[in-house]
Amino acid sequence: MEQKGAHLALGTENIRKLLLQYAIPSVIAMTAASLYNIIDSIFIGQGVGALAISGLAITFPLMNLAAAFGSLVGVGASALISLRLGQKDYGSANVILGNVLVLNLILGLLYTVVVLAFLDPILKFFGASHDTLPYAHDFMMIITLGNVVTHIYFGLNALMRASGNPVRSMYATIFSVIINLILAPVFIFVFHWGIKGAALATVIAQTSMMLWQLLYFTDTKRPIHFRRENFRLKLKIVRDSMSIGMAPFLMNMTSSAIVIIINQSLIRHGGDMAVGAYGIINRIAAMFVMVVFGLNQGMQPIAGYNFGARQYDRVTSVLKLTVFLASGVMTLGFLVCELFPHSVVSVFTSDKELIDIAAPGLRTVMLVFPIVGFQMVASTFFQSIGMAGKAIFMSLTRQVLFLLPGLLIFPMLLGVKGVWISMPAADTLASLVAVYMLTVQYRKSILKQKTMD
Repeated sequence: MEQKGAHLALGTENIRKLLLQYAIPSVIAMTAASLYNIIDSIFIGQGVGALAISGLAITFPLMNLAAAFGSLVGVGASALISLRLGQKDYGSANVILGNVLVLNLILGLLYTVVVLAFLDPILKFFGASHDTLPYAHDFMMIITLGNVVTHIYFGLNALMRASGNPVRSMYATIFSVIINLILAPVFIFVFHWGIKGAALATVIAQTSMMLWQLLYFTDTKRPIHFRRENFRLKLKIVRDSMSIGMAPFLMNMTSSAIVIIINQSLIRHGGDMAVGAYGIINRIAAMFVMVVFGLNQGMQPIAGYNFGARQYDRVTSVLKLTVFLASGVMTLGFLVCELFPHSVVSVFTSDKELIDIAAPGLRTVMLVFPIVGFQMVASTFFQSIGMAGKAIFMSLTRQVLFLLPGLLIFPMLLGVKGVWISMPAADTLASLVAVYMLTVQYRKSILKQKTMD
């Protein structure tokens, strides 16, 4: 039983070796996905135009909203599976797997129906102008039609990683990116399908990998696999999954609301080009953020398993190592963007107006990135050990308590520059909160370990 052996190693193997074993595939997968988003934006910017980048930026809130419903199920269920496997409860892990598929199907269909019914009014509310609405509409129409596939693909990928197969999870992401990168330039530059081609390439790639995931989990020789009886929703599993997944759900929901406010503020103070600049900055920042997400995904099963097994010293060790690595990644992002902002932005577009807005914005947004990695790891850590309330609070502090007031105040005083300043200000305050909450939890873990000893 390969998977059972893998999970036993979570409680005994060297922490550094384990984190590398689980995180490297996730980091590679996340980096590949991030590079796809960047290259896709380059294809759109160079092959369709600067306004198409602005139209793409308008769709970010809807993309975050879709991710919110996906994470509500996938993140919570993957944390539950890690905890159950730490307790050697393989039967419950199989029930969780079946329930995740059904929940993703239901939520995906509901999301698709509602969004398609009100797509144009939603995009206009998000900040789409007469010039950018056609691009945003064409892109989101196709992405939304494939939303069920996206939900299932990301949900099963999270469970594949949590059930002891980080390498296969990595393959699913990488192959999806490869298919995407092959199809997108063909659809855009050869078939001249414009931004629709980029969206269609994404849906086809995710569909291909979702079918592979379904095939993988139907193999009855694996300890974790689909069973017909587990497709009946269990109230406790639904409740527990959504409770833990509520933190990333609320984070993505608030991200959607924040991006709407950002877009509307940028439209008011800088026009469509300012929105396009934010689209570029968001893609660049996401490249480094996604690497940290990969590290967090590697940490999650290790922290969850050992917390479930009450091995708190190992939980502390993997947390410290993940924070160290995440801080290094974000510091690298800070250095690249502070030293070479114009060069980085110029990759996306040759439009001088867009470059002149995006380059100084990039430097401002990345100003405190060296400390952001710590805050991100801390939030994921509380999800990993099943402390949903703390994870939710940490997820909301940056967006609601700090960033939202900044976005309402600074742009009135400083215009577009005020939008950029709001982000590092919120990052600084949220990181201070993370330091406090993690210190308190660390002391509790030490106390529990001493009591057990």
